[in-house]
Amino acid sequence: MNRTERLYAVTEELRAAGPAGRTGAWLAQRLEVSTRTIKRDVDALLQAGLPLWARAGPGGGYVLDTVSSLPPLNVTGAEAAAIAVALAALPALPFAADGRSALAKVLAAMSPAEREHAGSIAARLWLRVPERTPRPAVARVLDEAVRRRQVIVLRYSDRDGTVSKRAVEPVALAATGGHWHLLGWCRLRAGPRWFRTDRIVTAHLTAEAAPERDAATLFGTPPEDARPVRLR
Repeated sequence: MNRTERLYAVTEELRAAGPAGRTGAWLAQRLEVSTRTIKRDVDALLQAGLPLWARAGPGGGYVLDTVSSLPPLNVTGAEAAAIAVALAALPALPFAADGRSALAKVLAAMSPAEREHAGSIAARLWLRVPERTPRPAVARVLDEAVRRRQVIVLRYSDRDGTVSKRAVEPVALAATGGHWHLLGWCRLRAGPRWFRTDRIVTAHLTAEAAPERDAATLFGTPPEDARPVRLR
């Protein structure tokens, strides 16, 4: 077992042990190395940012904070290809840049063979990118407002072309009726409003946290073509 494999093994043994942890002697016997080697490995894991801590007292050892640490993901080539296809088909969705970043991390974590397999599958998936609802230049600012739940100041042009300045507490983003909308609580009108994003002249993200508001309570049942996204 080389050092990289041993560091992974130490991490997985501590993850499996949970709050009870493992002593250096137990790990050394398990991995057939010296306790000094285990100590060096633990130091290396700490320097790499793994949330480890030493448990004091008789029989004390090492504990991995499993709340702050997630097990490694085993993503298949088909799963990675599916993410790539979704991003290619809908490149203008909210948080698209985050999606591309996530795909890059997934690919970087895969073995070269599985990454090549993902590329092979993706190359066999030909698609015509559908016509998509365009997003305005301020889209990234709106994404951040919804993500961080922070008040945003808009200069907004209504259907008659009259421009007003208003502070908005962002609630959701919706694509419906051929347009993107920012759903939010308008402080100028003291009520919930749908803002067509192509009518937003400028958008400024403030540092003020917006109150948490439920979209269904404020805006009722969503339209048929704009159902909320579910992770499951």
